[in-house]
Amino acid sequence: MVKVVATGTFEIIHPGHLRFLKEAKALGDELIVIVARAKNVKHKPKPVIPEEQRRKVVESIKYVDKAILGDEKDIFKPIMEIKPDIIVLGHDQHFSEEWLEEELRKRNLSTKVVRIRAKEECEFCSSAKIIQALVESRTGIKIDLRR
Repeated sequence: MVKVVATGTFEIIHPGHLRFLKEAKALGDELIVIVARAKNVKHKPKPVIPEEQRRKVVESIKYVDKAILGDEKDIFKPIMEIKPDIIVLGHDQHFSEEWLEEELRKRNLSTKVVRIRAKEECEFCSSAKIIQALVESRTGIKIDLRR
């Protein structure tokens, strides 16, 4: 059985997330998704949606076999417990494949890291774009959530 792990914040589920998870599931038999803890999100604004709610929504997606919350202190703790065959990264996730592979080797894991290059092309295939459009439509204020 090939275990695949995907990770993400999953604040606002959109078609890009669904495409990512579908592509991830196609790489193995079991897809486990690690949902980022709010405390660990540093590359964009902290999520507003509670962690457990985000986890439940992700777990309800048909491609996902199980969704868990990440560890607040050590992002590698769930990986060490799961021992996946593959970790998938989305086209826009901020992790370096080389750095991640090196960290896995240090932990004696021979997990393969795969960057999924496919992406869904639609106007609102980005949580940031959805938030920007909502703020602008409600307030008339243009914001930029990119960091």
